[in-house]
Amino acid sequence: MTETETSNELAGQVAIVTGSSSGIGEATARRLSSLGAFVVVNSSSSVEAGQAVADSLPNESLYVQADISDSTQSQELLDATIERFGKLDILVNNAGWTTVVPHDQLDELTDEIFTKTFEVNVFGTWFLTKAAIPLLQKSDDACVITVTSIAGVRPVGSSMAYSMAKASLNQMTTLLAKSYGPIRFNALAPGLVATPWTSDWDAQHAMIAEMAPLSRSATPEDCAEATVALLRMKYATGQVLVLDGGLTVVT
Repeated sequence: MTETETSNELAGQVAIVTGSSSGIGEATARRLSSLGAFVVVNSSSSVEAGQAVADSLPNESLYVQADISDSTQSQELLDATIERFGKLDILVNNAGWTTVVPHDQLDELTDEIFTKTFEVNVFGTWFLTKAAIPLLQKSDDACVITVTSIAGVRPVGSSMAYSMAKASLNQMTTLLAKSYGPIRFNALAPGLVATPWTSDWDAQHAMIAEMAPLSRSATPEDCAEATVALLRMKYATGQVLVLDGGLTVVT
């Protein structure tokens, strides 16, 4: 089945996909909707784009503007979901933030950049996930998938702060899986993905094409399909699925 085909596999399930106005989040929202889920699309600022994604999904959907780094807004996102759909089954923690700071330029990694990287990527994901757990515990098939990065398992990434933040999310996934079953908690750790944010990273994409066994960067649709695969793995929890075209096998 391709991402354009539809089914009822997730019929009746309610999913929140944070940071889903473009890129990986948008592709994931579209894929879950195509499988029958009711999807809540979210973004912190791209309201018009987020609403357009929600309006174009094949199944019933809702757009909610919320900055997950603000715990009050995280709760409002959950409240809006329950008000509209009455429950929550799937949480895809995709929202994140970064900026490029070379690892050997420590002075360029300012306190402001470091703090914002953790506020969005770690604190925001934690606020939302913690608040969502009581709702997910009411589901018969609850699953949390957090989009991290190979930067969380290898000493790479757009900045040292970003790599540290993604490693924190991987560990958070493991800890929550240990203590809050039968909710399943897994992480998806992509390598370089061809998104609007990396559209001008020609040198990096060329390097991946040359080095990775699969000879290309990932697409948002690759990430969406991996998310669906994790949803289908009913006996997997606490896992970090690396999706990098085999790059970490050879480097």
